[in-house]
This record gives sequence, C-alpha cells and structure tokens, in this order.
Amino acid sequence: MATMRAVDIKNKTGPATSLFINDQIPKPTISPGYAVVKIKAFGLNRMDLLQREGHYPLPPQAGPILGVEFSGMIDDLGEGDGGKEGFKKGDAVFGLAYGGAYAEFIKVDVRMLLKKPDHLSWEEAAGVPETWITATQAMYLVGEFTKGKSILWHAGASSVSIAGIQLSKIAGASAIYATASSQEKIDFCKSIGATAGFNYKTQDWAKEILAATDGKGVDIVIDYIGQSYFQGNLDVAAKDGRIVNLGLMSGAKLPAGVDISAFVRKRLRFEGSSLRSRDGEYQGKLRDKLEEYIPQFENGTFNVFVEKVFPWEQVVEAHQLMEKNTTKGKIICTIS
Repeated sequence: MATMRAVDIKNKTGPATSLFINDQIPKPTISPGYAVVKIKAFGLNRMDLLQREGHYPLPPQAGPILGVEFSGMIDDLGEGDGGKEGFKKGDAVFGLAYGGAYAEFIKVDVRMLLKKPDHLSWEEAAGVPETWITATQAMYLVGEFTKGKSILWHAGASSVSIAGIQLSKIAGASAIYATASSQEKIDFCKSIGATAGFNYKTQDWAKEILAATDGKGVDIVIDYIGQSYFQGNLDVAAKDGRIVNLGLMSGAKLPAGVDISAFVRKRLRFEGSSLRSRDGEYQGKLRDKLEEYIPQFENGTFNVFVEKVFPWEQVVEAHQLMEKNTTKGKIICTIS
C-alpha cells in the first residue's frame, strides 16, 4: 500500500503541540468522479483548531486529517472524470474538500476544483476557497443581500470578513461596518472598503453602530462570536434584518436577562449556517459562484491577504499564531 506524509494528532485530539507529520498515512486512491491532487499549499481555518481539540462535529465525508482548502496539481484522474472544466493530470488547481488538506495528497470531488489562474500564487490560491465561499454563502444565500442594504461583519480582520467586506463593496452595500480588536485592524478594514469600524475592546460597538445609523441599525449582521454578541446583534439589527451566525467563539449558552423582543418588534430572522456539512450539490453551486470572481482577482478588484506562510514542518507554530487572534488575513502552510 502506498503511503504519504500528513499532519496527524497525537492521541487523536489535543493542543497545537500535539500536531506532527506522520509518514505512514495511506495515500488516497482514485474513484469515479474524484481526482487525487498533490498539494502545494493549504490554508488554516478556525474549524481546524476546533477539530484538533475534538470540538468540531465532522460530516460523514470527512476523515481525521485536518484541512479543507488547498492548492496543488492533479496527480491522478479517472478516465472521463475531467468534469465540465476538462481537467487533466498535471493541471494546477485549487479547491475545497470535506477534510484531508494537511497532507501530501488529497482525494477530492472534481466538482469542487477550479483551475488556478497564473496570477495567483500557490499560497494565495490555497487561501481562497473556504474563505470566499463562506462569505458568499453568508451574505447572499443566508443573509439575502441585495444592492443598497447595509451590512456588519464581525471579526472584520478575519479572512472570511476580509472577503465579505470586499464583496459588499463591489455589490453596492449602502454601508459596511466592522468590529475588530485594535485600531490597526479597524484601519485595515476601512482600507479595503469598510465605511466604519469599532473596537470591541474599548467601545460599545452596538451603541456606536446605532449612533452611526441614526438608530436604524443594519440590514444584515454576520457573526462568528455567539452568546456574548447575541444581545448586541439583536439591538443593531434593522427592521426585517437578518442575523447570520457562523460560529460560537464566545460560547453557546445565553446568560439570563437576554431580551429577545426584537425578534417580534423588528421582524428579525436569526439563522445559523455552516458550509462543511452541506452536500456536494450545494457546495458545487457556491464553487461556481467563486469561479465568477476569478477576473476580479486578476484585475485587483478582489485581493487575497496572506498574513504569514509557514513550511508545513512548522504547523504547530501556524496553529499557535491563529490561536493568538492577532492576524489580518490567511495563514498558509506550504509542502515542499
């Protein structure tokens, strides 16, 4: 049986220091409708930290190997499995998977691959799929964004919100707000299109947004924080607003005294969503939407912001950096 190297976890779950490269992992083999890609680079996402710690509910399609986004070259492909793109062995691609990207090789549904444009580096391409597809899903499919609506992106310097701010700007949002942990991050958010930003450590962001909107609030809120932002999100949502919850970084249990009357008074809709648990058809539609953005990456309308690139031998340090919550953009690992 052919083997490969992949990032593994000592004792199956644990802290960042439990990560190591295992050289005895079975190499994936081809099956109908799938390609095997030799990975050049993979992107880190917060779900990787949760999965490493044993706190992420994996979909049945995902194996134990971390990672959902990658770039690389097609190593193997079944006859007639080039898909609508006409993929062939040796093609440079990037894509989204249910798991397995922290490895030398990955088996992935051909429908979730895109041809890598020459103007994107391996590192940049690896940081696109999960980030931009998640932002698109939250903004359009769940949040029902249309031109002229206002939008709030929490964790404004996170990779998904960086993509979301840029998408909101080009789509004609009337106002784009962001929250972040420092003035440096707020200035960064404004430089890529945010109307205003608020430091959640030093400001009451909900009161500030209501003041900035003359009490109207915002039409769409994209949140990853959970319980500690729940009341504030209800307060800042405009009438008929949409609150899209993508994460629970502060916890899932609400404190006593939360006032939910805004759901009725303002006819609000609160909806949680995830991408990884969706079926291939759903993800494939979002992949097709991502493909439409390629010319805008090429002409500079959209930019991929990479904070730091690590060789995958330093995956422990990469995870530790993500845990610090100090970055602006993607953390990428490369495989030599």
